[in-house]
Amino acid sequence: MDDVQEFARQVARNIDGLANDHEIQRRALDWMMASLPHRYSYNFAWMGLPIIQYPQDIVAMQEIIWRVRPDLIIETGVARGGSLVYYASLLELIGHGRVIGIDIDIRPHNRAAIESHPMAKRIDLVEGSSTSENVLKRVRALATGCRTGIVVLDSNHTHDHVLAELRAYAEFVSVGSYCVVMDTIVEDLPASFFGDRPWSIGNNPKTAVKEFMKVDTRFEIDSLIPAKLQITVAPDGYLCRVR
Repeated sequence: MDDVQEFARQVARNIDGLANDHEIQRRALDWMMASLPHRYSYNFAWMGLPIIQYPQDIVAMQEIIWRVRPDLIIETGVARGGSLVYYASLLELIGHGRVIGIDIDIRPHNRAAIESHPMAKRIDLVEGSSTSENVLKRVRALATGCRTGIVVLDSNHTHDHVLAELRAYAEFVSVGSYCVVMDTIVEDLPASFFGDRPWSIGNNPKTAVKEFMKVDTRFEIDSLIPAKLQITVAPDGYLCRVR
């Protein structure tokens, strides 16, 4: 066995150990809860724009993008644009692909920052509800000719909205690729964390994933990614299309 194979086997053993270590999982969740009041995910930027993600999930997305080498990445929820720029910069390194960012309200200063960025040449912005037929029609037009796609759902985190997104955007995920549902962690946190938000325990992305998976057999939850990360906003949220 050569060194590369042995290293891969060691990594697999590491991840398996993490998957079965309930104490480190408890501590990771405790750390997540301690970090949230400090708005930890807001403290990072990619190529100058706030990315608003935990670094572990950022790295996981890089691994997926490098492996899939997609023609298209679709993200619902634009915020300040850092994640769009991140995906676009990785596609620039790969040498092909486009990013579609969808948001019901793209604020003028955020649009200006994205559209003036060096990576803007790989980004298309679509304003409107991610589940509206007009937006989906626009996305399908932009996706024409794309054979491999990744989807990231990170907009309204209510059960009904995420479920509608899953049903609408599954078609853009190619076999072997991923639909990543962010903020499934909501189901695992105390209700007191959400204040006046419309999502909470029992009404969030993870509950939507569970309902979606009951009827759509094309996808399986990749449990190894959250096991590897431990610190993640997307436990049970990395959905791999297997058929």
